[in-house]
Amino acid sequence: MDTNKKIPVILDGDPGHDDAIAWVLAKACNEFDIKAITTVAGNQTLDKVTYNARRIAALLKIDIEVARGRKVPLLSDLIIAPNFHGESGLDGPELPEPNHEESELSAVEMMAKVLKESKEKVIIVATGPLSNVAALLLSHPELKEKIEIISIMGGGLRNGNWTPAAEFNILVDPEAAYTVFHSGLPLQMSSLDVTEKALVYPEEFDIIRNLNNPVAKVVAEWFDFFFIHVKSLGHKGATLHDPCAIMSLIHPEVFTIKDYYVDVELSGNYTRGTTVADYLGRTGNKPNCKCVVGLNRDKFVQLLIDACKQYEGWKI
Repeated sequence: MDTNKKIPVILDGDPGHDDAIAWVLAKACNEFDIKAITTVAGNQTLDKVTYNARRIAALLKIDIEVARGRKVPLLSDLIIAPNFHGESGLDGPELPEPNHEESELSAVEMMAKVLKESKEKVIIVATGPLSNVAALLLSHPELKEKIEIISIMGGGLRNGNWTPAAEFNILVDPEAAYTVFHSGLPLQMSSLDVTEKALVYPEEFDIIRNLNNPVAKVVAEWFDFFFIHVKSLGHKGATLHDPCAIMSLIHPEVFTIKDYYVDVELSGNYTRGTTVADYLGRTGNKPNCKCVVGLNRDKFVQLLIDACKQYEGWKI
């Protein structure tokens, strides 16, 4: 990535504690110029995640309107995750109220506008179900050439987390994921293979808390809430799924990234929503995805701490 110029970025997600922390990283990143925030139903209903996105934008002083996306998947019923993220989708610390009205544009309209107007190719970071991204590609195929890469948090090449084989974001809208993975666009997937290794331990929550700035305090309190559930699943730290989709773009040297052909299973009693990697090249298909499968955890956490330090002197 050329660090001498700002890279235009669209943040599409369903916040969500880990989406929120991913956006903290994106705002702190000097390489990124955040052009749009768009929301999609997933961790919670569209109304709730859109309100959360607007509050996060106010917290981080991202001075743009949030565009509301799809409230249901392309073809299936919505699944939500209140057990992880609470009834609001972002339970825990108090956040500032939104300081912008919602955009009059839909998520797809906002994405298309950014792509049309950008002189540079645009990165899309998708940390929720891929419903909005698929709808964009289906309705505006002429804009595909304006997309640099789509960085996805989703999938699991070895296991799932919502079913034995399927990860939540892909399972919510497998048809949308199938559309994206068959788009021919450059893709980077931060799957459970890496995100379940991206653990932040309770003593590291406190390091972030003790940075003594208001954004770091909120991040630590998001960790406090999120860890309640993931601890019950046997994790010794908070699993930072969505931030991997940001961090692997900024600091690829911290990660293990491999090229595979990846497809999405659309049927099967046990396998709907599964992301399947052709490890051995048996399909004859060329790789269509950069798969992030490992990381240096200590360096990852230090980079997260460094990003939280960027908010020193912040006033809310």
